[in-house]
Amino acid sequence: MNNGQLILSVQDALVSFGNVPLFKDLTFNIQAGTRVSLVGKNGAGKSTLMNIITGARDLDDGERWILDGLKIGYLQQEVHFKPGQTVYDFIFETFGEGHEEWERDYKIDMVVTPLDLHVDERMEVLSGGQLRRAALARALVEEPDLLLLDEPTNHLDLVIIEWLENHLKNYQGSIICISHDRTFLGNISNTIFWLDRGKLKVCPKGFGYFEEWSTLLIEQEERELANRQKFVEAESEWASRGVKARRKRNVRRVEMVKLAREQLKADLSSFRKMMGKIKVEMADVEMTSRIVCEFYNVSKTFVEDGREKVILKNFHLRIQKGDKIGILGKNGSGKTTFLKMLIGEVEPDSGSVKRKKELEFSYFDQKRKDLKDDLTLWKTLCPEGGDHVDVMGKARHVCGYLKDFLFDPAKAHHAVGTLSGGQKNRLMLAKILANPKTCLILDEPTNDLDMDTLDMLEDIISQYNGTLIVVSHDRDFLDQTVTKIIAFEGDGVVDGVVGGYSDYLEKKRSEKAEEPVIEIKKQVKKETESVEKVSAKKLSFKLQHELDTLPEKMKQMEITIDHLTNMLGDPAFYARDPQAFLKTTAELEKLKEELANAEIRWLELDEMRKSA
Repeated sequence: MNNGQLILSVQDALVSFGNVPLFKDLTFNIQAGTRVSLVGKNGAGKSTLMNIITGARDLDDGERWILDGLKIGYLQQEVHFKPGQTVYDFIFETFGEGHEEWERDYKIDMVVTPLDLHVDERMEVLSGGQLRRAALARALVEEPDLLLLDEPTNHLDLVIIEWLENHLKNYQGSIICISHDRTFLGNISNTIFWLDRGKLKVCPKGFGYFEEWSTLLIEQEERELANRQKFVEAESEWASRGVKARRKRNVRRVEMVKLAREQLKADLSSFRKMMGKIKVEMADVEMTSRIVCEFYNVSKTFVEDGREKVILKNFHLRIQKGDKIGILGKNGSGKTTFLKMLIGEVEPDSGSVKRKKELEFSYFDQKRKDLKDDLTLWKTLCPEGGDHVDVMGKARHVCGYLKDFLFDPAKAHHAVGTLSGGQKNRLMLAKILANPKTCLILDEPTNDLDMDTLDMLEDIISQYNGTLIVVSHDRDFLDQTVTKIIAFEGDGVVDGVVGGYSDYLEKKRSEKAEEPVIEIKKQVKKETESVEKVSAKKLSFKLQHELDTLPEKMKQMEITIDHLTNMLGDPAFYARDPQAFLKTTAELEKLKEELANAEIRWLELDEMRKSA
């Protein structure tokens, strides 16, 4: 299948729920080689669009065309498996009987093992995160022509996310991906589908361009609405001068003014709702001491399958008031144990964990244990009754507070069980952030959230003056919210860095590059010592000085080249600062050329010395 070939098309489609249109005149095309970032608010219709593509959702009107023989794979959020099914049977259930055993073994090595799955385990004993990884493995081994991914990075640790990025970059088919992970989308996409108020807007660039592109569209819409508003005001003034005195043919114009006014009102309301940002004022959290918690020489092990698993070993950490700490690590590396020790649910095997007596915790649990499906949204926020929520000491009507968090107040009496995963997370955040305690713990808060809610959460965290602990695998979110990173790397090894995820990544890359740099230094030292042994009498003073100083200059060039190469290897660098990325690329190429010229010059001078 050649890149650019049309593989699926939807034209002038109408899709309704009941009598309410979700999409009108929906039109889009998908070509071979397209890698789409599908973005939009919760409830915008992203999952419905995926079902239109697969054919699971019929069109009420319009046409859907698909290339004959096109194979579509779909990673959905819900994982369904047969009772007693093993991971192996689940993954290869639809792989096809025409494949040889060696092909399955190859897929296990290339896909299943990197996803940290064991093929002999039964599906019913897997955790939620393991089930998602099994479903992802199933989608990838099938290698469909069009791969649909709905939040593929949920419950994945950073090592697996980076593996998945590299796998998708080399993927031969087309991809449509829904994700809240901006960095992930920026690294894998070359097209944007933006669902906004029932319309699909398409940009032929990757997600890294989304902010700039969407801002341009919003500004254009603002200008058009402003111009229409001026027109409506002028026409209204004309209409108010007296309809009766005008000829009958002008009645239609008056009716058109009325319709234009009503449509403008609806469009302005829709636009304001789309632009609505959640604003929650965060009050200062008082604390009597800077140090809120201290881990001293802490060790912790568990016995798993008869083997001892080291979680922490001689671990030291001092957490101070106002710290904003990001927690990284593979599943099972010790993140959850650390959090439980922090709040006092788990005690260390040795060492001590000291907390301030007045330290209180607000805990966002990714499993949402504090939400009850049978309660209404209203009752969840007002468990003691009444119609007001205490928000940082101020009484807010529950409907107004729900509106702050992008909920329709008309649904305040709906049951929590009717909400989507993203809406439940949003409700949990509303509940916790009404009165956050002195220490706020957020365990994977970004799962299932749309990007507007992520922006809101980042804004609130930036105003929060207490101590913040965030467990997340969302690299962009960590870069935006935390000032320290603690990485649980397994077997009791814990690393840390001041800064965000990008700083941690740079630190790890520097450590990997350190050994080659040491070897370069040794080699340069040998060359320098060799040059120093040469008699200066055989060359002029100027040439001898040039020969003596070139090795040190070349050494510095090599070190700088390594540093620039590591910078350009950061996948978020271009998205963060495109101009700096291009400047660094040009600087690297120039430096490589200078190094090559310096090496040639050193050989020339050394040859001159030998022949002198």
